Amino acid sequence: MKPLHARYPFLQSAREAVEAADVDLVTVVREEEAVRTRALDRVETALDSGRVGAPHRRDRVELLSYPVARVLVSLIDEHVLTRKYARAEAATAHERFEAEFTETTELKSRDREQLSIRTLLAEFGMTEGVRETDDAYSVAVGTYLAYATEERGDEWRLVNRTLRDGEIELSESELLVLIRQAIRDRVDEGLPLSVPDAIASHLDAECEQIRERLADLDLTRDIDTVVPDLFPPCMTALLDQVQKGEHLEHHSRFAIATFLTTIGMTTDEIVELFQVNPGFGEEATRYQVDHIRGKTSPTEYSPPACSTMQSYGDCVNKDDLCEQISHPLAYYEAKLDDADEEEIIDWRERDETAQS
Repeated sequence: MKPLHARYPFLQSAREAVEAADVDLVTVVREEEAVRTRALDRVETALDSGRVGAPHRRDRVELLSYPVARVLVSLIDEHVLTRKYARAEAATAHERFEAEFTETTELKSRDREQLSIRTLLAEFGMTEGVRETDDAYSVAVGTYLAYATEERGDEWRLVNRTLRDGEIELSESELLVLIRQAIRDRVDEGLPLSVPDAIASHLDAECEQIRERLADLDLTRDIDTVVPDLFPPCMTALLDQVQKGEHLEHHSRFAIATFLTTIGMTTDEIVELFQVNPGFGEEATRYQVDHIRGKTSPTEYSPPACSTMQSYGDCVNKDDLCEQISHPLAYYEAKLDDADEEEIIDWRERDETAQS
C-alpha cells in the first residue's frame, strides 16, 4: 500500500490496492485497534474541525481507517454527520494536494509519488471538460455547473462569470475548488453503506462515542438566519398554526419558541410574530421567551429532539430528510447548507425591504 493511497484514500487506485491486498474488513475491525482508533478520529475530528485529523504514521493504518470511517458514518446514519464527514475528507485532501502543487522542486521528495492536476481530472472524469491555457484553465460550462453550484459567494454564480464559446476561465486555485467538490461527491457516494452484523458488532463502542459527540455538538453555532421555507416540517406546521391564530398546547408553544430563539430571532421579533395567536398574551410570551433564552432563568433551553416531538405528537408531515436526522436543528442546518445562495433570504431582511 503506497503513501499516495494513504494520503488520498478516495482514489480508485487506493481501492484497488486494498482489494489486491485481500483485506478482510471483519478481521481488521476485530483485531486492529489502531485502525479502529484512527477511523474514530477521522469522524470525530470531522465534526470538531471540518478536517479528518493528522495522518497515522503507518500507511496501512491510515488507508484502512478510511473504509472503516465510512462504515462508522453509515452505522450512525445521521444526515448532518454524513455531510460533515464528506466535507472534511474533501477539505483535507484539498489542503494536501494544494500544498503539494505549491512545493518547489527542491522540496519535493524524490521517493514520494506525487499527484498532478491532470491525474485528478482524469480520476473524476473531468479531462474532456477542462482545457489548460497559457496561464489558466478553460472549463466547459456543463462541468462548471456540475461542481460549482455548491460553492457560496457571488463569484461562483454563473451570471458573474465570462462565458465564451461554452467555456469559463478559471485560475488553478479555482479549479482545485471544483476538484474538492468532486472528492466530496465521491466520499458521499453510497453512504450509508449496508454494513454486515459481523462488522457492526465490533464497532459498538466507537458508534456510541460518536453518538455522544453528536449529542453534545452545538448544531446552531453557525445559524443566525430565519428562512421559513427551509424550516423542518414540524416547525413549519407549528408556525402555520401560530400565524392562523390557532391554540397550541404548552409543549408545542415551547418547541416553536425555542426553535425561533435558537436560530437568532429576538424576543421582540417573536412577541410580534405571536401577537395574532389568542393563546399568547404579550407579557406571558415575553416572559416565556426570555426564560427560554436564559435571560430570566439559569438555563438556556434548546428545541426538543425529533424523538420528543414524536412523543408529543408534534412530528408531522415527515419527508425523506426527516428519516436521516434526529433533531429539527440538524434538518434546518442541512437545508441551509444545501440551498442556493439566492434561496437564503432572511425573513427579517425581507420584511425590512418591504417596509422601505
